[in-house]
Parts: sequence; structure tokens; C-alpha cells
Amino acid sequence: DHRDSISVTLSSKADAVVLKPIFLPVPAASRAKLSMINTMSKIRGQEKGPGYPQAETVLGEAMQKFGRELGDDSNFGFALIDAGEAMRELGEVKDALDMEVKQNFIDPLQNLHDKDLKEIQHHLKKMEGRRLDFDYKKKRQGKLQDDEIKQALEKFDESKEVAEQSMFNLLESDIEQVSQLAALVQAQVEYHRQATEILQQLSSKIENRIRDASSKPRREYMPKPRMVMEFTPSENQNGGIAHSGSAKSPAPMDQPCCRALYDFDPENEGELGFKEGDIITLTNQIDDNWYEGMLHGQSGFFPINYVDILVPLPH
Repeated sequence: DHRDSISVTLSSKADAVVLKPIFLPVPAASRAKLSMINTMSKIRGQEKGPGYPQAETVLGEAMQKFGRELGDDSNFGFALIDAGEAMRELGEVKDALDMEVKQNFIDPLQNLHDKDLKEIQHHLKKMEGRRLDFDYKKKRQGKLQDDEIKQALEKFDESKEVAEQSMFNLLESDIEQVSQLAALVQAQVEYHRQATEILQQLSSKIENRIRDASSKPRREYMPKPRMVMEFTPSENQNGGIAHSGSAKSPAPMDQPCCRALYDFDPENEGELGFKEGDIITLTNQIDDNWYEGMLHGQSGFFPINYVDILVPLPH
């Protein structure tokens, strides 16, 4: 029966649309950060902000950053840079998978749900209304003219044929849905093929670094000369140790400001970088997660949880 098949189709297609967040997941932290970036893009008049970053891309950036910080003498640092580059490539392959799945699987199913199935539901609803009208007039046979009852039956038959034809056409064209499923499988196969190739190359690089590190002679530890400290009496220091140099002068407290709790390295355009202990002038609160401020004449955005508020912004 066409109606039973269409009911199953309706259910399966509606469930399939739910696959979108499964195939295109977005971490909560990335959503919050990207929301701020997109908001600022709109303020600057830009049409569209960047897309959601893949987890592999974020991991790769972190690996390369800390690998460079370890320096040229660290084997682990070089290995981290290699791994970070591989993670970045995996992120690009994942982006391609997301685009392929969306274009060739998610979007066609969404179109089927929004257009074809809704059209069938419309015809079924119309047929049901005409059936009820015919049943009502048939029960009043004798009180109504035969032509009126006959006209109601013709309208019901007409709607029934249209509904059955639309259901038949959809069920006969299910080869399209099979092709879309094949596209999903093929996209997965291509993604895993490329990912395997990238990881195999990374594995070879790391094995080479292990051999290179093992072949190098071990260095002996050479302690540096100990620092000599002079203890001098001082009224201001109450007999403490005298230090050379001057401390960083605090920023004036007559305007909204905050102190940096940690170093923050900007990763996107418009972000404000700073070091632990810097005093930053607050100019605006973007949302629950981001401030806008100024430091050394530079203006930009930074996360709230990286700073301690000294003088809050006025409400």
C-alpha cells in the first residue's frame, strides 16, 4: 500500500535530517568563540565570518605553537611540529568530507523532506477532507440531490488519484535516495583513505626522528655558575635582599581596567595579545565571554577568563 510506504519514508527522511549535527559536529567552545567573531564581522561590515574549525585543526595549531616554543634543540618539539602539520591536513580533509556529505546527502534529503513529502502530505490531507465530505453527504442521501452526492464522490476520486500518483512517483524514484546514500559511503571511504595516508606519512616521520635522536650522542649536564647575591641593609626592605631594576608601575585606577592572569596569544584578526601581569584598559564587554580593551595603544578583543577585573566597566 502506497500510504504505508510513504509513512515509513516520511519517518526515515525526517530522522535522516537529524544526521546533520552528527556529521557536522561543533564543539561548544568553538561555537561561543565563533559567535563573537561573527558578531564583530557584522559590526565591521563583513558579509560572513569564518567557518567552524575542525577539532583536528585546533589541535594541530596548538601542537605547532608549543613545538616552536620548545626550540631547535628539542626532538619532541620537531615531532610536535610534524604532528601539528598532519593534524592541520586532517582538518582540511574533514572539511572536504563535511562539504561532500552536506551537498550530496544532507541537502538532498532536506529537499525531499521540505518539498516532495510535504506535497504528498498536502494531497493526502485534501483527499481526507473530500472523503469526509462525501461520507457526510452520502449519509444524507434522500435529503440531498443525487448530483450533489455524485459531485462529492468525483472530487474524492480525483484527490485520491492525485495523492496515489504523487506517492507512486516518489516510491519509483527511490534510486535517487540510493544514489545519495552511495555518495555518503563514497565520501567516507575517500576521507578515511586520505586520513590513513596522512597518518602513515606522519608515522614514518616520527620513526625517522626516533632513529635520528637515538643515533646522537648523549650530552652531559654542565651546571651553570651559581649566582652571587649581596645582602645589604635597606630601610625600605627591612633587611631583605636588594634587587636591581625597577618594578613595573601600575596603571592608573581612575578608569575601567583589568590585570592579565595568563599570557594570551591572538589567533584571529581583532584579538588583543598580552602577557601575564599586564594592566589592560577596558572599553567594552562584547558578551559573556569576551571583553574589548586597549594595551600599549592597541585595541582588540580577549577572553574574560584570562583577566582579573580591577575597576569594572560602568553598567
